[in-house]
Amino acid sequence: VQSLPSMAKRAVGFTVRINAVNTPFAYKEIVTLVEKAGRHFDALVVPKVEDPGDIHFVSRLLDGIETAMGLDRKIRIEACIETAKGIEAVSDIAKASSRLKSLAFGVADYSASIGARLTSLSGHGEDAKAYPGHQWHYPISRMVAAAKANELLALDAPYGNFKDPEELKRSAKMAVALGCDGKWVIHPTQIDIVNQVFAPTKEEIERSKKVLVAFKKVQDTGKGAIGVDGQMIDLATVRLARQTWDQAVFLGLVKTDL
Repeated sequence: VQSLPSMAKRAVGFTVRINAVNTPFAYKEIVTLVEKAGRHFDALVVPKVEDPGDIHFVSRLLDGIETAMGLDRKIRIEACIETAKGIEAVSDIAKASSRLKSLAFGVADYSASIGARLTSLSGHGEDAKAYPGHQWHYPISRMVAAAKANELLALDAPYGNFKDPEELKRSAKMAVALGCDGKWVIHPTQIDIVNQVFAPTKEEIERSKKVLVAFKKVQDTGKGAIGVDGQMIDLATVRLARQTWDQAVFLGLVKTDL
């Protein structure tokens, strides 16, 4: 706890992980952390969330401590979905509290909860050849849908082999394709690779700009679809383009809005 203020100064969006709420440690950790350093971190990471009641418990406890401490902002919650029970209840978990910021997939614990075999040393996603396809497509997609339906971020599990940057990149690209907004890392050398993959490419930014500019030209005509380079562009495509462009603006990759 004493080190949190100095650590927070070097971080953007500083979060602290606690033990699962079904352990004898979580409630004491929440009380100690918030009372002694609640002004220095943004969110609590809650592991192995399996029921909306887990989030209700953390949120209510935070309500009382924040009121007692006179904190002028709410501490957010990041829920880890990493068991079969968590995936089964993920839709209800995602709407459990306005404090929720994100849902994050935990591949190793999820593997254990469903009885999948340990096919790599760490069990954190290195076993790409263990299954003919994306082994975790279903749970990640279900988590992503629940997150986006409730305006939350969806985060992919970390990739365990930090000495294999190419496979990390492959894993991150798959997470992007499934709709994840980011991916956890377990080693500092993974940060730049993950950031590069999740940031829109120059080609994606240019494509989005082309769509948005074309849409603006016909916006007042009442047409439901337009053509760009011989391809149909409808409102769903415009929304995708807007998301990409807004992300590029947020990351400072472009300087103007459209």
